[in-house]
Amino acid sequence: MSDQAAEIRRLLELLADGASGERLAEVAVTARARGEAGAELGPATELALRIRRTLVGHRRREAELTALFDTASDLARQRDPDAVLRSIVRRSRLLLGVDVSYLSLNDEAAGTTYMRVTDGSVSALFQDLKLGMGEGLGGLVAQTARPYATPDYFRDERFAHTRTIDTAVRDEGLTAILGVPLAIGSEVIGVLYASNRAAREFSPEEVALLSSLADHAAIALDNARLLDETRRALAGLNAANETISAHNEAMHHAENAHDQLMDLVLRGGDVPEVAAAVASVLHGGIALYDADGHELAHTGRVPLAPSEEDVAASRRTGRAVRTARPGPSNSDTWVCAVRAGQDLLGSLVLTGRAELADADRRLFERAAVVAALLLMRRRSVASAEDEVRGELLTDLLTAPGRNPDALIARGHRLGVDLGAPQAVLVAHAERVPRRRLAMAAARYGGLVGVHAEEVVLLAGADAVDELAATVAAELGTAVDCPVTVGAAGPVTGPAALAEAHAEAAKCVRALLALGRAGEGASMAGLGFVGQLLGDRADLAGYLRATLGPVLDYDARRGTALVDTLRAYFSCGANLTRAKDVLHVHVNTVVQRLDRIGSLLGADWQEPERALELQLAIKLHRLQR
Repeated sequence: MSDQAAEIRRLLELLADGASGERLAEVAVTARARGEAGAELGPATELALRIRRTLVGHRRREAELTALFDTASDLARQRDPDAVLRSIVRRSRLLLGVDVSYLSLNDEAAGTTYMRVTDGSVSALFQDLKLGMGEGLGGLVAQTARPYATPDYFRDERFAHTRTIDTAVRDEGLTAILGVPLAIGSEVIGVLYASNRAAREFSPEEVALLSSLADHAAIALDNARLLDETRRALAGLNAANETISAHNEAMHHAENAHDQLMDLVLRGGDVPEVAAAVASVLHGGIALYDADGHELAHTGRVPLAPSEEDVAASRRTGRAVRTARPGPSNSDTWVCAVRAGQDLLGSLVLTGRAELADADRRLFERAAVVAALLLMRRRSVASAEDEVRGELLTDLLTAPGRNPDALIARGHRLGVDLGAPQAVLVAHAERVPRRRLAMAAARYGGLVGVHAEEVVLLAGADAVDELAATVAAELGTAVDCPVTVGAAGPVTGPAALAEAHAEAAKCVRALLALGRAGEGASMAGLGFVGQLLGDRADLAGYLRATLGPVLDYDARRGTALVDTLRAYFSCGANLTRAKDVLHVHVNTVVQRLDRIGSLLGADWQEPERALELQLAIKLHRLQR
């Protein structure tokens, strides 16, 4: 084998072993020094060097592609964007063979740029660097959205130098810097850097490689942003779903409670049952009041009747309101107006609930709607019953003899026994609607209605005077106005009831004429006035009630105390004239009058009592 062939073989072996360019060049130099065919080896050596450069370029390109694929794989696997960014910065440093690589991000809100990730940095000042937007090489990259490289940072005047940046770069010892933009669409969000502590020119291939890594970094950041937005949206959806679920559950609970209450009303449940049901679902005390503030039913703690201001506030807004009354006992009290349209029917009061969630508030307001339905039903039933009772009362008092048996039968259907003894009461009140007075009087049972512009009440009772006084007092409190009540009876049968009604009405007029408005009495209870005005005067009874003790004394002792009284009154209560009429000594007259006082009571000479005694004496004389 010739020497030239041997040297060419030597070049190929070195090329296969991956020898450096210097080793390849040494083959030609050595051959020339030995006087061999060095000149002929020159082209071969040059070709070998070209092949080596091509192989090195392919290897570098292969390493770059591998790094890019690894980065893409990291993006696919990593859930932590910071880990991906650290990997990209580290690969940038290794692939470009630089001393330091780093990545900065823009903070648009603060108007600054800050270091996010560094690799190879030894300066704490550099790692914590913050600079204004548009400053330094990175500012130039961000403004133009193009890569920039400088072989000597401090000698380059293409970008704005600042003391802060220059101090940090000098502290890190950097000279050559390459920066490429991190962009999402057209928006530059940061810069990826590769830097060297010695002067260096960055090739276009290196710029392209760093730009590719920057694109991956931008993708990582955009994915992190989208993932964060997705997580926040998912959290918001979960929260919204929980809210909707809670709302649906509350609505379902409210609907079930409302259906239960409605079913209770439709099955004929009355006010106490509905109040108890509402208290059970709201876990508090419930009280229902009518439009005048009178309690209809309650369960649990009995609250004060709601103020007009609280009811008006709820009526105006259509919502439940916390009571405005001061005091610790009212801090857990809620009021809701019960209304039908604009017609106020009453109010519903809830106690024992310091706070009321929206669901419970709506349930309380629905309960007020149910209460309105209940009160409207009661009003309708009461109106129908009042109409029937009113017709019976009118027929009873205007035509009692037309068909008494039919009247008694109609009374039985209404729960009133007209064949049993009944007291008849007539109630009168100024400035109070008759219908309201009749509704208040309905509590006494029996037959109640309006006849001849007055409220008439039939009730089974023996002590009619006591009943009249009680009814007058209680009705006066109920309607907040004096109520005058006249009574008659007890009597049995339609005809007698009609007569008793006329007497009770006359008694009312007598009470008003006597200035006794707001009181209750019968004709007998009015004394001699009742005897004068009454159609069924019991003269013997009146005489016995007024003068009985004196008459009995005279009958037992044979005395003349009644004659002494008559002479005393006829003489104008003059003792001297009375002893002349009686033909006795004045001391005898005094002794007799003392005896009379002991029999009739110390007030027998009071004007009203004296007038009754004089009337009784005249009746006694007429009977004799």
